[in-house]
Amino acid sequence: MNARTTVAVLGMLATLLVVGVFAIGTGDYSMSPAAVLRTLAGDGTKAEYLIVVEQRLPRLVVGALVGAALGIAGAVFQSLTRNPLGSPDIIGFTTGSATGGIVSILLLGAGAAQVAAGALVGGMLTAAAITLLCGRHGLGGYRMVLLGVGLSVVLAGVNSYLLTRAFVEDAAQATTWLVGNLAGRDWNSVWPLVITLAVLVPVLVVHVPALRMLESGELIAAGLGVRVSRSRQTLIVIAVACTAVATATAGPIAFVALAAPQLARRLTRYAGPNVLPGAGMGALLVVLADFAGQRLLSASLLPAGVVTGALGGVYLAWLLFWERRRSW
Repeated sequence: MNARTTVAVLGMLATLLVVGVFAIGTGDYSMSPAAVLRTLAGDGTKAEYLIVVEQRLPRLVVGALVGAALGIAGAVFQSLTRNPLGSPDIIGFTTGSATGGIVSILLLGAGAAQVAAGALVGGMLTAAAITLLCGRHGLGGYRMVLLGVGLSVVLAGVNSYLLTRAFVEDAAQATTWLVGNLAGRDWNSVWPLVITLAVLVPVLVVHVPALRMLESGELIAAGLGVRVSRSRQTLIVIAVACTAVATATAGPIAFVALAAPQLARRLTRYAGPNVLPGAGMGALLVVLADFAGQRLLSASLLPAGVVTGALGGVYLAWLLFWERRRSW
C-alpha cells in the first residue's frame, strides 16, 4: 500500500472505533464514551458488562465483519469485471445466496449453520450459472452485469414464490432475515464470520497480484504469466463465499458491496484492487447504517438493510448517471 492508502485505512478504522463507541453507548440504557471504554477495559459494573459486552458489542462486531466481507466481495468482482456495477448485489450473487438461505429456512427448518451452507450453495450455483452464460466472452464489460441483473430478477421471483407457499411462521422468519438485520446477533454469530474471513483473506492476499493483472485484461494477464482460469475461479469462490457468509449472518444488506470499494477508491486514489480499503469502508458503512437506523433516523427501529437500500438506491442512480456522462 502507498502512504495515502495507509492513511485512508487508518482513518476508516479510527472512524469505525469512534462510531462504535457511540453506538454502544446510546439506547435505552445510555452510557458515556468514558463509561463504555471503562467497561470494555473490564472495570464496569455487572450491569454495564452485560449491556456492553454481551448485548451491544456482538452486534457491532457482526456489523463490521459483515460489511468487511461485502466490501471484499465487491472489490474482487469489480476488478474481475472491470466494471463499477460489477458487485454481488447487482449481478445476482447476493440474491442467489438469499435463495439458498430461504430454501434452508423454509424447506429444511434450518439453523444458523444450515442457513450459511444454503447461502453458500445458492451463491456458488448462481456464480456457476453466470460464468457459463458468459462463456468465452469472459467476465469483463457489461455482459456479466446484464446477465446477473436478469438472473437476479428471476431469483427474486423464486424467493417471493417460496414465501407465498410457506407456513406463516416460517415466512415471517424468512422475511425478517431478507430485510438485512443485525438485531439479536450475539457472539455465536461472530465466530462463523471470523473463521471464514481468517481462511479466505490469506488466500485472497496471495491472489491480489493476479487480480491486479486481470484488471488489465485476461490476454495481458496471461501474457504476464497469470494462470487466468484458475486465478479467476479462485477469486470468484472467495468473493462468493464472503457474500454468502455475510448474507447468512445478517441477511442481504444491499449496495454495500457496490459502494464500499468505489468510495474507498475515491479516498485512496489507487487504481488497482482496493481490497483492504474496500473492507474498511464496508465495515464502516454497515456500522453507520445500523447506528443511524437504530438511533438517528426514526422513532421506530430501522434494520441496517433498509438504510443501506434507501441510500444505495440514490448512489446507484448517481453512478449510472456518471457512467452515462463519461460515455458521451
